[in-house]
Parts: sequence; C-alpha cells; structure tokens
Amino acid sequence: MPKKTESFENLMGRLEEIVNEMDSGELSLEDSMKKYEEGIKISNKLYKILNEAEGKIKILTEKGDKEFQL
Repeated sequence: MPKKTESFENLMGRLEEIVNEMDSGELSLEDSMKKYEEGIKISNKLYKILNEAEGKIKILTEKGDKEFQL
C-alpha cells in the first residue's frame, strides 16, 4: 500500500503539476525528460492503487451477491 503522503489524490495532484510544467514549454529537454520519468513512476503507482481498489470492490461485490442470495 502506498505511503500516507502518496494517497491517490496527492499523486494525481503531483501528476497534474508535472503535466502543467511540461505543457508550459519552459523546461529544457533534460528537465522535460526528468519530469516525464517522474510522471511515469507516478502513473504506475496510481495504476497499482486503482487495481487494488478494483480487487477489493470485486471481493465485496461477490460477497454481497452471495449474502443477498441466501
């Protein structure tokens, strides 16, 4: 699980900051590459968080369906 400072919302906010910085056109190629790399790392963390949440939802849904049928 991600650190508290790495909540989904915080990571999304940072990713938006990176996109805005890159869109500004004021970064050098080297800085743009660093931001891109950071953005990819954040995207991977977000993907992991979403997959974990999806798994939990599936478990809860299946459990709820079984209880409802009883």
